[in-house]
Amino acid sequence: MATSYDYAPLFRSSVGFDRVFNLLENAQRARSISDWPPYDIVKTGDDSYRIVIAVAGFAGDDLDITFQSNLLTVTGKKQEAAAEAYLYRGIAGRPFEHRFELADHVRVNGADLKNGLLSVDLVREVPEEMKPRKIAIETAPTLGPSAPSAQIEAQKVA
Repeated sequence: MATSYDYAPLFRSSVGFDRVFNLLENAQRARSISDWPPYDIVKTGDDSYRIVIAVAGFAGDDLDITFQSNLLTVTGKKQEAAAEAYLYRGIAGRPFEHRFELADHVRVNGADLKNGLLSVDLVREVPEEMKPRKIAIETAPTLGPSAPSAQIEAQKVA
């Protein structure tokens, strides 16, 4: 059962969030895709994250990680092994593809494959010009002691 949301009320009260609404719609559509192999997303610090994917049976050569314009794609395709006579095959080796939409300024810091778990480390690096900064408040220079205001006197008409 698919549920769709109407974001029109949010469009009326927000400016510049078009990409966020597109991400929400795409994420909703992508839920129909298989979640195999299972994965975790872990926040490891204030600005660092780790995606851990269970890739049992896959070697480093069977996996491919690409990052392009805020989209991280992890694909796996096993090399065809020599014909072996399996009596039972419970370890899935089917190809997979996981796509992760990353926020602006998040980059891939590295990847590691250990004990059947592929770990992809991410870090958010906000450029200096986009970080909050303190703005000095300038005040108008004050004059010395208040001088009597000069008045122009008009001649009185008699």
